[in-house]
Amino acid sequence: MNLPPKVTERAFARLADINGGGPARPLRVAVAGGGCSGFQYDIRLDDAAEDDLVLSGGGQRVVVDPVSLPFLAGATIDFSDELIGARFTIDNPNASASCGCGTSFSI
Repeated sequence: MNLPPKVTERAFARLADINGGGPARPLRVAVAGGGCSGFQYDIRLDDAAEDDLVLSGGGQRVVVDPVSLPFLAGATIDFSDELIGARFTIDNPNASASCGCGTSFSI
């Protein structure tokens, strides 16, 4: 059985900051073909679909579509705020290699 992805408290807190005073839009985390390593992450605010996996915390939601779910099994979605930039990150145990920027990977 594949474990669902996890979302850190830091990622939920950043999503709450992004959503500000307006309605809380979910953060969609998806996997698409492409990128320099074969697959790439697509992370954006989007509405939830009926068949999405919904991960909730701190009044926020992260959604993953059923096609992307096997690629993200056991992954950890986090937020990193470093000198080189701030971004959502994914620690994916399914990735055998990734590019330097961390947005594409291979299996």
